[in-house]
Amino acid sequence: MPHILIIDDDVELSDLLKEVLSFESCEVSTAYNGLDGLVAMNDNIDLVLLDVMMPKLNGFETLKQLREKWDVPVLMLTAKGEEIDRVVGLELGADDYLPKPFSERELLARIRAILRRTQVTKGDNQHNDFVIYRDIKLYPGRLEAYCNGELLDLTSTEFALLHYFLLHPGTVLTKQGLSLDVLGKRLAAFDRALDMHVSNLRKKLPDWPNGKPRIKTLRGRGYLLVEGD
Repeated sequence: MPHILIIDDDVELSDLLKEVLSFESCEVSTAYNGLDGLVAMNDNIDLVLLDVMMPKLNGFETLKQLREKWDVPVLMLTAKGEEIDRVVGLELGADDYLPKPFSERELLARIRAILRRTQVTKGDNQHNDFVIYRDIKLYPGRLEAYCNGELLDLTSTEFALLHYFLLHPGTVLTKQGLSLDVLGKRLAAFDRALDMHVSNLRKKLPDWPNGKPRIKTLRGRGYLLVEGD
């Protein structure tokens, strides 16, 4: 049973979301400001629904502090039309965003997509399995990635993207395909989520010794994991 933490100062909305998610067999905790949300956070939380505009501590600062200790998936709830909120949230490590007002169906679809790519079944006997490509080694069961022996500080979505890239080296991956296969949603017009996640991942991967980036953007086509020299 996934445990979801809702951090939103809208008590009525939070209660409604708690009811909806409970029907989906989720355990739900609530906090009505960022400070209380950080206090409520623990290792058993599988997903955080985080509002942007809140008293005491806004969503951005809450996310920033949360990321200092936890890599739990975060779905930001943003004001409709506020693209800057979405971009800033993704830059700070949010996994996805959903503009208010949203439908119950869309919310559940986003939550399911995030949990599918991030949850690891407890007791899974595949924790020692790994994927290796050149100097990068991934342990999917532990959600850990290493480059040249150094642990990479990746969010769950960045890890999922890197895993997908490593399974398709030297292959042009379209944005639509990546969005569907990794983010679990169709790429909508003006949706910056995928671009921001790839950009953040690229910054965390050291360049090849020849100075070339590991992930190349092919304008109008998609992305390519450069195989190196």
